[in-house]
Amino acid sequence: MASKSSREPNWNQAEGYLKVFLKGRGVALYAPSDITDFDIGTVGEAPNEKLQLEWVYGYRGRDCRSNLYHLPTGEIIYFIAATVVLYNVEEGMQRHYNQHTDDVKCIAIHPDKVKIATGQVAGHEKKEGKNKRNDVAEIDDHLPHVRIWDSVSLNTLHIIGLGDFERAVCCVSFSKLDGGQQLVCVDDANEHVISVWDISRDKPHKVTETKSSTEPVLAAEFHPYENNQVVMCGKGQISFWTLESGTLTKKQGIYEKMEKPKFVLCLAFAENGDVLSGDSNGNIFVWGRGTNRISHAVNGAHDGGVFSLCVMKDGTILSGGGKDRKVYQFDENYKRTGLETEIPEEFGPVRTLSQGHGNLILVGTTRNSILQGTLDLKLNPIVYGHLDELWGLAPHPSQHQFMSCGSDKHVYLWDSMSHSVVWSKEITDPAHSCCFHPEGNIAVVGTHNARWLVIDLNTHDIITAHTDGNEQIECLQFSPDGKYLAVGSRDNYIYLYQVSDGGTKYTKIGRCSGHSSFITHVDWSEDGQYLVSNSGDYEVLYWTTNCRQVTSPDNVRNVQWATQTCTLGFNVAGIWPEGADGTDVNTCGRTKNHTVIASGDDFGKVNLYKYPCCKPRSSCHSYKAHSSHVTSVNFLFDDSRLITAGGRDMAIMQWELI
Repeated sequence: MASKSSREPNWNQAEGYLKVFLKGRGVALYAPSDITDFDIGTVGEAPNEKLQLEWVYGYRGRDCRSNLYHLPTGEIIYFIAATVVLYNVEEGMQRHYNQHTDDVKCIAIHPDKVKIATGQVAGHEKKEGKNKRNDVAEIDDHLPHVRIWDSVSLNTLHIIGLGDFERAVCCVSFSKLDGGQQLVCVDDANEHVISVWDISRDKPHKVTETKSSTEPVLAAEFHPYENNQVVMCGKGQISFWTLESGTLTKKQGIYEKMEKPKFVLCLAFAENGDVLSGDSNGNIFVWGRGTNRISHAVNGAHDGGVFSLCVMKDGTILSGGGKDRKVYQFDENYKRTGLETEIPEEFGPVRTLSQGHGNLILVGTTRNSILQGTLDLKLNPIVYGHLDELWGLAPHPSQHQFMSCGSDKHVYLWDSMSHSVVWSKEITDPAHSCCFHPEGNIAVVGTHNARWLVIDLNTHDIITAHTDGNEQIECLQFSPDGKYLAVGSRDNYIYLYQVSDGGTKYTKIGRCSGHSSFITHVDWSEDGQYLVSNSGDYEVLYWTTNCRQVTSPDNVRNVQWATQTCTLGFNVAGIWPEGADGTDVNTCGRTKNHTVIASGDDFGKVNLYKYPCCKPRSSCHSYKAHSSHVTSVNFLFDDSRLITAGGRDMAIMQWELI
């Protein structure tokens, strides 16, 4: 009989602990003393509860273009992370297409205004794959590809290009004159291969492909009034492609006396068939219909680059500026009408302009916000977002609110019922962690450079700031009675403070010293007498409020913990997948009624387990909507919803617990 692997989890009956192995290191997780007979062989069952994605906060405008449209359903459509959002602003409702396996990079609307094409990047090389998956289809959908889907039913109609694209699909566009029977795609790889697909039949097929450019491509569009014509632009180029007898041929745009720009940033098509281009010199050039020559120039239309052009239904043309944040209106003869507006600095430059409902315009910005309104009146923000890596997330102790903070130095207080920003604040340092005082009137934000700030939630003022060590504040946690604050640092120490005056005064007690790697998570006992902490090298240590380490497991094995953010512990042994290397699971959070625990992993997944989850290889429900490592998961105070943050995808997802 083959001997059991020494790296398999094993139960030590005499000592009452479960030993698990992370990156080859054995970690002893002590069980409560009433667990005497632990059957390690049985698999923990999945919970009865499930998650349903209710709301997505954020928009990807920072580095994606032409990704905001209005649909006949009354919804606006855009994307962030691996999710396409269909948002009815008037009704305050969102629907979500989340069949993508990683970041969505581009979107196109079919002439029928129902079908949508979205292209994605190459997915995570599934580390889990080596354990679980031999199914080719499962692995394949992590290749870059395009999905064509129905925006009413949210059903996927076609998956195109599995194995055809190298890095990501950066541009997609449906043909217009033949009713959308073809799709053009551009691969975001070294040679930016452009391909045309026949999608008129049940099984789409590639008509042709050719290398287009070694420089970045920013847009590629089928001409709406010229058959089999595709216009493409990007770094140092605008090119006009013709599809004839299954072959693509290219003509470069000829500038003649005009100054050739470094970047051609955007395209649009006038009603008379002219092609409009906006460039990095601030010029708008008009390319005569059917030619590759400039017939008209609007020099210096913007101070800085022209980031977006939009031809409205009434024939007027809007242009959006990068540096100057201005939106100008032009008439059909390319003359300024005098109607203009400036995007407030907090929302950033214009990324994309689009026709909204009626005479409304939609503006997506480079600071990941969406505004809606008219040029002569006001543009109002309808979507806010973080614009750098996001780790800090905390639920309010008694209201349907939560806080987020990120490397963009922004702190937001959100309302989970109205899905709106209650207030936002810019601080001087990039932020990494946050928590609320149990009374709900104070929040603490930990930064990248060892400072932590105490914010009054009513005035939004910073009432005090402290510095501990000289490294990032990894985690913060108040004791349940609000009398203590634990500050976990990247410098391997936990700093302990006594808290008075309703969370406004802090007196240092000392520091807990004993970890040999950075602190990752801290939890308090329900009576506020003990702390448990995890570190980057998978240690589980226990402490008293005078910063002494508790070395005897028997003293703490029956302690009831007020929260369960520590990813290492007997009650969460089952959230680690088989073969986990210790960094796979970043975060966990438990419901207040102690029945369910959620975890967030490196594969963009949110997982829901029954709590306690002690059995290795426990079953769970897994959900995908993020595209980056999930950095934080938190249930709201009443367990009605789960809020999750996706590190580099900068998205916050709100899930209903059903």
